Amino acid sequence: MTAIRMFSSMLLLVLMQSGALCARRFRGGRNPQPRRVPPPPTYRADRGDTTESFPLDFTAVEENMDNFMTQVKNLAQSLYPCSAQKLDYDMKLNFLENTSVTCNDGSPAGYYLKESRGSRRWLIFLEGGWYCFNKENCESRYETMRRLMSSSKWPQTKTGTGILSPLPEENPHWWNANMVFIPYCSSDVWSGATAKTEQSGYAFMGSLIIQEVVKDLLNKGLDNAKVLLLAGSSAGGTGVLLNVDRVAELLEGLGHTGIQVRGLSDSGWFLDNKQYHCTDCVDTVSCAPTETIKRGIKYWGGVVPERCRQTHEGEEWNCFFGYRVFPSIKSPVFVVQWLFDEAQLTVDNIQLTGQPVQEGQWRYIQNLGIELRNTLKDVPAMFAPACLSHEVITRSYWIDVQVKGTSLPRALHCWDRSLHDNRNNKAPPKGCPVHLIDSCPWPHCNPTCPTIRDQFTGQEMNVIQFLMHMGFDVQKMAQQQGMDPSKLLGMLSSGS
Repeated sequence: MTAIRMFSSMLLLVLMQSGALCARRFRGGRNPQPRRVPPPPTYRADRGDTTESFPLDFTAVEENMDNFMTQVKNLAQSLYPCSAQKLDYDMKLNFLENTSVTCNDGSPAGYYLKESRGSRRWLIFLEGGWYCFNKENCESRYETMRRLMSSSKWPQTKTGTGILSPLPEENPHWWNANMVFIPYCSSDVWSGATAKTEQSGYAFMGSLIIQEVVKDLLNKGLDNAKVLLLAGSSAGGTGVLLNVDRVAELLEGLGHTGIQVRGLSDSGWFLDNKQYHCTDCVDTVSCAPTETIKRGIKYWGGVVPERCRQTHEGEEWNCFFGYRVFPSIKSPVFVVQWLFDEAQLTVDNIQLTGQPVQEGQWRYIQNLGIELRNTLKDVPAMFAPACLSHEVITRSYWIDVQVKGTSLPRALHCWDRSLHDNRNNKAPPKGCPVHLIDSCPWPHCNPTCPTIRDQFTGQEMNVIQFLMHMGFDVQKMAQQQGMDPSKLLGMLSSGS
């Protein structure tokens, strides 16, 4: 057995070193793409299954072969750009076993799954995509964005990116997890629990879809999970805040008390602030955030976390706003939020359409960053860059954005470690921050922010060009900061 362990360790070390070389060779830019190669002759295990594996003969380790080969194949998945293997990295579509839980139009709800049989970690991702709040704008949404209300044209497979990627160079800490992507087809911020009626014209079952997906996954290996991370972006990020405790309670009620349920909310921490200027409430873009949710929660039959409902009884719409619902959440949640979120600015009627912003708009944008910082100050685990953007965890560039020298994947890994150490009564790891928020005061003052392009020319803009484009007055700002304009420009250029 000692010889087996030594041999296994040596082989795994060689594979890991090869993987590191391969990752460096093929990274090549900000948006690495999986490279498909022609399939070679396949090597099959003696037991006759169709799973591809390395042509290795270890007679001496026969009794440990299944477990050993699982580890080797999982590591080999990271090497496929350099190998002669054609590996399957796509998530595959599954429809719910409970056919009574549907998308808006009554078509079956479902999920995409990529299993990783050697892993006890599961990541369930909730897609975003705004919402509708009455029959008229739901009908308009159905005509223009049908894939967000129906499963009739969903593809059979989906390739994961960012935190859903199977590539370790793009997803260093979660690449080997069991990946689940739940398409958003309920238009209710994942809160609804209502069947289709003649009055509404649509079903709103977002919360029920999540519950049914979890139940289905228990028969596919989730019952043996150690960690379940419920993640989501935009409306999906808000959906995480609304559902993470419900998922934990569901699993506990079914007897799966050993599964640690956590949440990761990306770009779903919206503010119920006053709009820059008020307009008639016609659709999700023109309405004030509070007004759309007040109307929507009634139309959807929306369900909110019980503790938050008790706190805001009669005004349950409050629970859709991060800073109001967060104190009532029992499960650990990591919050990712751009300080200058494009979706927040849109509903606040700040239209960044390529024209320089007015001084009042500029002040409003800066105040938005201040307000957001204030609502996040008591969140123990969070990542908030001073960037103008929306959504990040499924973007290929998510590994490039940093706050105070720490990347988002690194911060999430530190959070994982701190939760593990906390359960084992260990001191939190040093030099591993989990509360990261930019302190600089304007959009894109962080030099690692995603690239901004001019909406009309398509050309990339640096920080100075972007701020000038928005009507930023260098002379005036330098005067306010009590410094020379050339020094301020230098600081902006370096991202200070």
